[in-house]
Amino acid sequence: MAAHSNLKQADLVVRAAIRKNIVLASAESCTAGLIIAALTDIPGSSAVVDRGFVTYTNQAKIDMLGVPADHFHKFGAVSEAVAMAMAKGALLRSNADISIAVTGIAGPGGGSIQKPVGLVHFGVGCKNGTTFHQKIIFRNMDRAGVRSATVLHALELILEALDNF
Repeated sequence: MAAHSNLKQADLVVRAAIRKNIVLASAESCTAGLIIAALTDIPGSSAVVDRGFVTYTNQAKIDMLGVPADHFHKFGAVSEAVAMAMAKGALLRSNADISIAVTGIAGPGGGSIQKPVGLVHFGVGCKNGTTFHQKIIFRNMDRAGVRSATVLHALELILEALDNF
């Protein structure tokens, strides 16, 4: 069911981006490219998808997206600051008009009381200057469930950004 929902949502995103002539990019950690894969599963997506950055490690986020190294010590890899820096970096290093960034803890390990398994930070950046962040804790899901739910929510946020572009 989740894969079907993701495909349906990706189709809506691609159609809206084509209508508005808006180019998209992703910066992904916990989803490891699943967002950009969902978008490129849609025929015609090549007209609006520029690239996806898979930045699983902190060093990859620094090297590929320009996330300031001190963010990891100050805020942690799974934080609003890192998600927003990832979104900004994806915009600056691509031809995109809208970028989506995700960083989270898919599990089953790696969580803490402050940052539980299922915590995901979403960052959206737009060339028109609009940016926004959301934090969600996906509870009672396994690793695949957290990742799939993250993709679906990311697609919903892209659609929201497209509506406001």
